[in-house]
Amino acid sequence: MTVNISHEFDYAPNFIEVLGSKLHYIESGSADGPVVLFLHGNPTSSYLWRNIIPHVAKKGARCIAPDLIGFGKSDKPDIAYTFADHVRYIDAFIDAMGFEGKITLVIHDWGSAIGLNWARRHEDRVQGIAMMEFISPVKSWKDWPESITPVFEGFRSPGVGEEMVIEQNMFIEQVLPGAVARGLTEAEMAHYRAPFLDKKTRKPMLVFPRQIPIEGEPADVTEAAQKYMQWLDVTPVPKLLFWATPGILVSPEMAARHAKVMPNLQAIDIGPGAHYLQEDAPDLIGESIAQWMPG
Repeated sequence: MTVNISHEFDYAPNFIEVLGSKLHYIESGSADGPVVLFLHGNPTSSYLWRNIIPHVAKKGARCIAPDLIGFGKSDKPDIAYTFADHVRYIDAFIDAMGFEGKITLVIHDWGSAIGLNWARRHEDRVQGIAMMEFISPVKSWKDWPESITPVFEGFRSPGVGEEMVIEQNMFIEQVLPGAVARGLTEAEMAHYRAPFLDKKTRKPMLVFPRQIPIEGEPADVTEAAQKYMQWLDVTPVPKLLFWATPGILVSPEMAARHAKVMPNLQAIDIGPGAHYLQEDAPDLIGESIAQWMPG
């Protein structure tokens, strides 16, 4: 399959007021087509989906990709930026957009946790779920990838995390390009850097690693993740899982396990990849979603 990875971001900006702040989103495809909602994670934005959306849009879908609050071109209000905050904003975004009919979710990283939390609570509104590198409860640090354990323990340590993320901008400069098998071009890095040039804007990137449900903490995120994982294991909602080798949040072994347990799930191996699979295999991911899309 041809791989066409462009750094261009030729989408008109759209804004909608949600909970007193403006959320930015991009839209492509048929205005009256079935809604496909793309949710990104840390430290990315709707830019992550730039090369995937065209494949889905040309199938007649209405593709919507918002920037989470504090990310991309969305406002950066003075809030805690916890998982619960992001849930409130995306819940309100979906309501404000007034989507009709069922929604297909395409989700990654924290966008997966937010999206799966919404899907579990609104199963009757879910057409299907395409997911990659999604967040699930981590029982022990021993179950976390050994190669990144010291870094994430640092992120979660008071003072140390601030130095790493706020001062050194490590999530953008090291974690992001280091988790793309092909690396990222300078033009792509410029897009990802743009929302966080000011140190005051980097708080959301620091809070997210501190919200990962590891060894039961934070308790509220662990509970939410446990609930949506239990739901995924029983719901007949169609699912599409992309996985890579070695992966980070979803290893090949985990992908095989999910494929055996989760009903109505199709698993697709993208080949070499770590975490930001959209930057390594956008054509494969986009065309697979377009062919799989329920309804």
